[in-house]
Amino acid sequence: MAIRRTVQNLVDAGPFPSEEGTEEEIAATQHLLEQIVAPVTDEEAQALATAFGPDDCYGLSWTLLHLIETAPNAQNAHYPQNADNPWVELLNSRVAFGKEMRKE
Repeated sequence: MAIRRTVQNLVDAGPFPSEEGTEEEIAATQHLLEQIVAPVTDEEAQALATAFGPDDCYGLSWTLLHLIETAPNAQNAHYPQNADNPWVELLNSRVAFGKEMRKE
């Protein structure tokens, strides 16, 4: 399945800027993120996981995380790319926690 242009545009823009980025960089990232209509596909979720930057980016990282979690198999996914990023670690931790909760 192909990745939608709106998703590819965000991925192509590179990682989210930090909160120390310029107002223009953060606004451009927000605009790209707002163009993506949920739900995303599993393939798009994997691609989007590479877009996390180093920090919260004024809440945009949370928006991205929740968008990724709209993928149909998000509750069983593993995001190996960019795995040392704290946001990807959080995403993988949430998946693992969900799996543990479903066992009980």
